[in-house]
Amino acid sequence: MEIADILPGPDAVLACVKASGKKALIGELASRAATLFKLEERRLFDRLLERERLGSTGIGGGIAIPHGRISALANPVGLFARLAQPIDFESIDERPVDLVFLLLAPEGAGADHLKALARVSRLLRDRSLVEKLRATDKADALYALLVEAVQAQSAA
Repeated sequence: MEIADILPGPDAVLACVKASGKKALIGELASRAATLFKLEERRLFDRLLERERLGSTGIGGGIAIPHGRISALANPVGLFARLAQPIDFESIDERPVDLVFLLLAPEGAGADHLKALARVSRLLRDRSLVEKLRATDKADALYALLVEAVQAQSAA
């Protein structure tokens, strides 16, 4: 599974998102994902908050990967956001978050969901890529960086 399979295009990338906190950010991402993937916004928002109550999806280093399973989906899909200002996300390292990759998977996609989560996590552990993502404020450039980084990793 490649990032290009999860992120359908530059429309699934948000640059310079302004959010006052974690809940507001999840609301913004749920709204955008609901429109993009034709999902019920309130149900998606509730599902993401439910997952956050189990433990923060802030993985450290200023990165969060909120995720959830949604019955209306056929395949894993995602949305990437670069925040204008970092926010508290209750991350494991207590650092504020400025890069967020929302990952949604079908209800019964056990292995596919885990593979997609591992793929995104591995991608965002690339320090060079993360620096480039933080230095870019255009959605199409962010998308290109994410997709090209995967192609470069695959070639290595």
